[in-house]
Amino acid sequence: MYMLATEEQTAQLVGFFRTHGVLASHRKNEYIIEPGATPPGVFYVVDGLVKAYDVTRYGEENLLIIRKSHEIFPLIWALTGQERHIIYRSLKPTTSLRVDREVFMNFLRHSPDTLAPLLDITIEMYRLHSERIINLEYRTVRERVISFLLTTSERFGTVHPNGVKIGVQLRHQDIASSVNSSRETTTRELAYLERKGLIGKDGPYFIIRNSEQLEAHLSRPLLTKPISNSA
Repeated sequence: MYMLATEEQTAQLVGFFRTHGVLASHRKNEYIIEPGATPPGVFYVVDGLVKAYDVTRYGEENLLIIRKSHEIFPLIWALTGQERHIIYRSLKPTTSLRVDREVFMNFLRHSPDTLAPLLDITIEMYRLHSERIINLEYRTVRERVISFLLTTSERFGTVHPNGVKIGVQLRHQDIASSVNSSRETTTRELAYLERKGLIGKDGPYFIIRNSEQLEAHLSRPLLTKPISNSA
């Protein structure tokens, strides 16, 4: 993917967090931003995975995005100050650097070059959310599940002997909430794809056995480009 930021600009932004940030280690499933809480600052993920979600009126989690190493959250709040009451929780042992929002904003005002890597992150967010809108508006449940798996593999996939391994432990409920379906229907669709030999499992991780064949089941092409099995 084409990036606007140079290595020097990205290094400057990361250096700011390393110089001014408070280092914290988070256990698996630990809240980083608790339900209903004002974010305590702006976070840079040094290592690990962070799940961003909200809770429906029925008490179910609605997965929004998973943040990975070298990403910043909550970015909309950091830049606008508008709270969205999004919950952030670590999916695995995670290390982060946190800075106060005002310190972060003051740094941006005096370091305009660091806006380029932030724009890259924002564009990536827009791309992912655009794919999700297309997914929800124009695709069947099966296509939504396929699109979710392919899009997630584009962010977290690694080459595996049997295809592409999605390096995030995904519950069926996580997938169901992201594609606006019931857990039962999502489970049936995943079982169908597995019977067809398009996906598999490696312990708790999904394996995409053939990205091209799986994407061929979509009526509209993806905005993202999943990892090829031959990568």
